[in-house]
Amino acid sequence: PTALPTAHEPMLLLAVTELVANSAAFTYFTAGALRKNISSDMLPRRFPLQLRTKSMGLFSPQLQQRYPDQPMELHLSARRQPLLSCRPDALHGAFFGSAEAFVVLPNATRIPAFLLNIDANVTGKPTITSNRLGGTVSLMGPSLCLPRAGLRGLPVPQVKRLETLLKFGLWLFGVPWANSECCPHPVP
Repeated sequence: PTALPTAHEPMLLLAVTELVANSAAFTYFTAGALRKNISSDMLPRRFPLQLRTKSMGLFSPQLQQRYPDQPMELHLSARRQPLLSCRPDALHGAFFGSAEAFVVLPNATRIPAFLLNIDANVTGKPTITSNRLGGTVSLMGPSLCLPRAGLRGLPVPQVKRLETLLKFGLWLFGVPWANSECCPHPVP
């Protein structure tokens, strides 16, 4: 239990407990809401890795040989419930996901290419400046591992190279986007 401060002047006090945050994470996880499919046309053109077998050929040359320059999809989902912890200065989250990559054939058939586990830690720190509420997001990781070898006889991708490029892409696009969404907003 935490004692809330007494107010001597008008103020807005927001208290979030780990129980509330983790109950919400549990609800979203068990409802299957922590899933997202990403197709090649959803990524920014400047993103360093496009979802095409040609780009993935850097990590799995045989994939490009077998399916030359075909679009791909990523099916992202949570493997376990995210764990959230509240601290006086920040909200910390541990996320445990998986990414299954598919090659999309011209007839719209999806061929499984590989499955990766992706774990990451995120910290969100709120800030209040004058009459503006904002915050920053920082990312630790992500780390990738291959839970099982290539699917359907496809070769195993070079995970460390893929992890390095994913980190670069997240730092270049993901974290700036998250921080722009947390940019200071006027407090009424």
